[in-house]
Amino acid sequence: MINALGYGTVLLSFDKTDDRAGHVAVGVKGGEGIYGTSWTYEGDKYYYLETTSIGWEIGEIPDDFQNCLAHIYPMVPVPILTHDWITEVKGSTLELKVTVTNMGSAPAKGVYVYAGFDAGNNQCWNHQESQLFDLEVNGSVVATLYLTPPPGEHTILYVQIVYDGYSVDDSYSKWYDT
Repeated sequence: MINALGYGTVLLSFDKTDDRAGHVAVGVKGGEGIYGTSWTYEGDKYYYLETTSIGWEIGEIPDDFQNCLAHIYPMVPVPILTHDWITEVKGSTLELKVTVTNMGSAPAKGVYVYAGFDAGNNQCWNHQESQLFDLEVNGSVVATLYLTPPPGEHTILYVQIVYDGYSVDDSYSKWYDT
């Protein structure tokens, strides 16, 4: 949320020790007029922001983490693609409508839906691929595929979202006889 509001953010990860578990907090980029505990990353100061309880000011750090080494991880914008689907039997064809949503912080270009029926041994019967599409942040696209189930088989429907050459989200139906 803080990043979406236009503030620079990083993650601050504190090592696990014998008397406390590892902890991750947010570092908020700040400048003049902000005081408290901070770390420098790529020339900018990032102030500790406690996110696991209320009542903490920016720069105020719990005693357990005073003077501890923090590993700094940049918040890199990435797409996070999820999907949901419904089917409808139309004669001997299965109409598959897949809704793909980008819940991440960066757009995704060149996404497609791959679907088919599990044939075992990493094989797929009668698979189809959607056209390529792009997804803006918080955007959704509905891709419709028409699949022909293999006759007389015990199988599952397999749905996969592919982005940048990788399957980033997948799901399966229950096993059924065609």
